[in-house]
Amino acid sequence: MKPTENAKPAGPGRSDRTHFLYLAVIAAVVGGVAVGFAAPGVAVELKPIGTGFVNLIKMMISPVIFCTIVLGVGSVSKAAKVGRVGGLALGYFLVTSTVALGIGLLVGNLLEPGSGLHLTAALAKSGHAQAVAGAAQSTTDFLLGIVPTTLVSALTQGQVLQTLLVALLVGFALQAMGPAGEPVLRGVQHLQKLVFKVMSMIMWVAPVGAFGAMAAVVGATGTAALKSLAVIMIGFYVTCVLFVVVVLGLLLRLAAGVNVFALLRYLGREFLLILSTSSSESALPRLIAKMEHLGVSRPVVGITVPTGYSFNLDGTAIYLTMASIFVSEAMDKPMSLGEQLSLLLFMVIASKGAAGVTGAGLATLAGGLQSHKPALVDGVGLIVGIDRFMSEARALTNFAGNAAATVLIGHWTGELDRERLDAVLSGALPYDENAAAFVPADLPAQAGAPAVEQSA
Repeated sequence: MKPTENAKPAGPGRSDRTHFLYLAVIAAVVGGVAVGFAAPGVAVELKPIGTGFVNLIKMMISPVIFCTIVLGVGSVSKAAKVGRVGGLALGYFLVTSTVALGIGLLVGNLLEPGSGLHLTAALAKSGHAQAVAGAAQSTTDFLLGIVPTTLVSALTQGQVLQTLLVALLVGFALQAMGPAGEPVLRGVQHLQKLVFKVMSMIMWVAPVGAFGAMAAVVGATGTAALKSLAVIMIGFYVTCVLFVVVVLGLLLRLAAGVNVFALLRYLGREFLLILSTSSSESALPRLIAKMEHLGVSRPVVGITVPTGYSFNLDGTAIYLTMASIFVSEAMDKPMSLGEQLSLLLFMVIASKGAAGVTGAGLATLAGGLQSHKPALVDGVGLIVGIDRFMSEARALTNFAGNAAATVLIGHWTGELDRERLDAVLSGALPYDENAAAFVPADLPAQAGAPAVEQSA
């Protein structure tokens, strides 16, 4: 396929509207910060606006994952290919999460960010509240929780892992049906177009949601919490940047010959969306569409991206590591290296499936401390005030890790169109923000899959 094939230049008027939308998001974030400082009492009351927007996004996550995985698995002629892609992805996720864990341990022990701080009764109470909200599940409960009550309950209840299981079962069933399953696949393709169209409609209220979310968090925390905890915040952000640029950058360059900065620039609008909502789930539909437009095959995208949102938690791993060390140092109860490894490995496992949920990292931290070292759980209250800002870095790092993983898995499995990738990253084949309302770009149909009808 030629890199310029099927490229449809967007009309100038429609393209301008998409630019205005994202400029409006930036303006809304700045305006929210200003209102938060100028009128904190009023700003806090705007929190439901931001919450409502994030809830609209989360409403669409299960349908997006279901359609993507069913199409990705169902369009592959052999189940062995799905197993190969999935196994390679899980192995990659395990390695990168371990590296992220090690980096967080190293930086946390070097900075000792909690040294010299003292816990107050109010913060202790807050820490206990977070611990109750994030009570740790047993391994048995976690595994049983993957199985939904009914075939459709995973979609209606918004359970990510349950949706993954149901979508895989449906995809393999359609795969086994052969030609008889093609009408169902075509139906799912039309359903996917509908889901992405609804997503595009929701995106037009993004400036309103971003304004409400930023105003509320700035109005609630002010600057006191930021000043007292500047070390851990700056250290965490720097660590995340180094992980993305150095670790992921080297992997992409050495393994696939891809420039990490070109990939990040291509996903710039998605990073802005995550920054305003503090949730990587808000950009999941666009990541799926853009990875297919980039030249990664539909089966690889359909398996790697949704699975990565549950198992590829690089930013969360770094956060849990540094936050645990921070809490132990702040309470003058430093953990030994063995205690750190035991506690943090448990929390990384317990956090699976919560990567895109705003605040889930804080609940996982509190639940893990409550389960493994209750004496430290009071200290969780120390970072409640700034967790919203650290949540942004977690979500951005998780998103960058999933984008890099999709490119690498596509390259390793031979499912990456290098000519198209080079054209997209160079700007010769830009992503059309209006085409099919974020429906993935034209790609060669997979074996056994009906051709996807493209809208003008």
